[in-house]
Amino acid sequence: MSVSSNWLKIKDKILQEGTSNKNKRKRKELRYNHIKHLKSSSQSTISNDDVSTISKLYLDNIKQDLDVSLKNKKLNHQSKIGKYISIDCEMVGVGPEGERSVLARVTIVNYHGVVILDKYVRPTEYVTDFRTDVSGITPKLLFKSYDFKDVQLEVANIIKDRIVIGHALHHDFKTLMLDHPRKMIRDTSIYEPFRKISRGKTPSLKRLAQEELGMIIQEGKHSSVEDAQ
Repeated sequence: MSVSSNWLKIKDKILQEGTSNKNKRKRKELRYNHIKHLKSSSQSTISNDDVSTISKLYLDNIKQDLDVSLKNKKLNHQSKIGKYISIDCEMVGVGPEGERSVLARVTIVNYHGVVILDKYVRPTEYVTDFRTDVSGITPKLLFKSYDFKDVQLEVANIIKDRIVIGHALHHDFKTLMLDHPRKMIRDTSIYEPFRKISRGKTPSLKRLAQEELGMIIQEGKHSSVEDAQ
């Protein structure tokens, strides 16, 4: 009876795992034998080779544990909200010809650009213009959106006592129906050195990103995550 290809694959895998486990056991036995040798030895001195081998075994294990620990610590640190956050909102149009704006999406990122909040919001009025070409908002994206009041409260709790960074933030705060202390706001649209790029006029975020960071953004539909970052 022929052996199936699946069984051959499983067999190869078992052999590989067996080899891997065997190598691990060999390393453990090597370390144990070195320690046992040192304990049982009646000599008062230890050879340089013994010291070197044991040190390497321990240092390799310590280094691996430390690398993992530092990596996790860095990731945990970067995922915290912190003192500085950046916010960006996407709006849809309501009223005649969609001339007025209401909130449809809000994103908050921390200093490291890690997303803290990103939610689609149920418009408080009937939408007459989704502004999809710019906002990226479609009816489908708002199908399972969150209640405005709930998101508003969540945003208020996050930005409280924190420095808020953004571009033309008065638009964002207006659609969120929130206030924030002026001294706690850093608005890139009114920062004087940035305005010089547009000869005193309000520079676009797209232009600032290109001039200051060498980055191309807002190619087509906007993303509140990209803009906030």
